[in-house]
Amino acid sequence: MAVSTNLYTAFFKRLIDFVASLIVLLVLLPVLIIITVFLWFANDGKPFFIQPRPGKNTKIFKIVKFKTMNDRRDADGNLLPDSERLTSIGAFIRKTSLDELPQLFNVLRGDMSLIGPRPLLTHYVHLYNDFQNRRHEVRPGITGWAQVNGRNAISWDQKFAYDVWYVNHVSFTTDCKIVLKTIKKVIVSEGINAADHSTIEPFNGAN
Repeated sequence: MAVSTNLYTAFFKRLIDFVASLIVLLVLLPVLIIITVFLWFANDGKPFFIQPRPGKNTKIFKIVKFKTMNDRRDADGNLLPDSERLTSIGAFIRKTSLDELPQLFNVLRGDMSLIGPRPLLTHYVHLYNDFQNRRHEVRPGITGWAQVNGRNAISWDQKFAYDVWYVNHVSFTTDCKIVLKTIKKVIVSEGINAADHSTIEPFNGAN
């Protein structure tokens, strides 16, 4: 079993990531083009959200997502709260998790995996304790164990616990289970938002 798991993490996981993401991108290309056009008009010519994120071993890469929020600001030039900037089409795209599709390009490049801890903000890295930082021992994923167990509706402590659990239990069987659970979550739209918020509250440091 140990040899099988090592082979999976060292070779087959990356192979599956590349082949599967390429196939999905080719199949969904018309959908990607349509969403891009709609978001181009909804977000003043900015259909994509691009931001640096820490990957495996905290190596920084640029994540690509569909942009679901506009850039509206208050009188002082500060961005309005997420809930006020979320566009109608953005809310639909987020609810159906279509905003995650451009990350398949990150998977092709090797920045990400299909399955793994979600890549968080770069300025969180220095706030992690040793346990929380273990999430960077594997490539970040489009979906992961934390996503199928609550996503934005769980606490930071729970999220990190799920992330490290995945690091300790990564295997083909685990990844297949996460894929199936992800499909179910997307269909019923569970855990998209934290309670009373469009996104989870910012992480302020280890407890």
